[in-house]
Amino acid sequence: MILEPVKPFRSCEYAVKTTTEAWEYRAARTLRQTVFCQEQRLFEDNDDDAHDHHAITIVALAYVAGGPEEVVGTVRIHSDRPGIWYGSRLAVARGYRRDAHLGSALIRLAVGHARALGCESFFAQVQAANEALFQRLHWRTLRYQTLHGLEHALMRADLSHYPPLPEGRLPLLTRARRAS
Repeated sequence: MILEPVKPFRSCEYAVKTTTEAWEYRAARTLRQTVFCQEQRLFEDNDDDAHDHHAITIVALAYVAGGPEEVVGTVRIHSDRPGIWYGSRLAVARGYRRDAHLGSALIRLAVGHARALGCESFFAQVQAANEALFQRLHWRTLRYQTLHGLEHALMRADLSHYPPLPEGRLPLLTRARRAS
């Protein structure tokens, strides 16, 4: 008998929202550790910093049978003075990175939620490999710099493309199923 390899299951439905449950926050932190410490080796043991104490964490949840199953993406937003907001630590789980709409949805909610909270300017330090995605989403590169040994672009969102999202969530997203 010959067994064919089985493709890992990936949900076709996602919710993107601010964290409201402790498990969502813990899973987001675990995903960040996996991406930034284990995969990219940007940090040794953890990627915690002072922003974690006041940042708003946003998650992409994969839904199974109508309910949230796991955190497959995350980003955090924070402000250091009135009107000025930042996005950081955008991460998507390895098996879900081909679903480009997840990263885009996390970015849309990050900027839209910050707008609802009084954002007048929104910035992010984006890894150079992801700069084109942000440019497609109406971000402008301001300058380049090396952070943690990797080239990053300091970018600014064009807020005219991001309506305020005060409820802290996007409508349920569905990924198009591909034929086998």
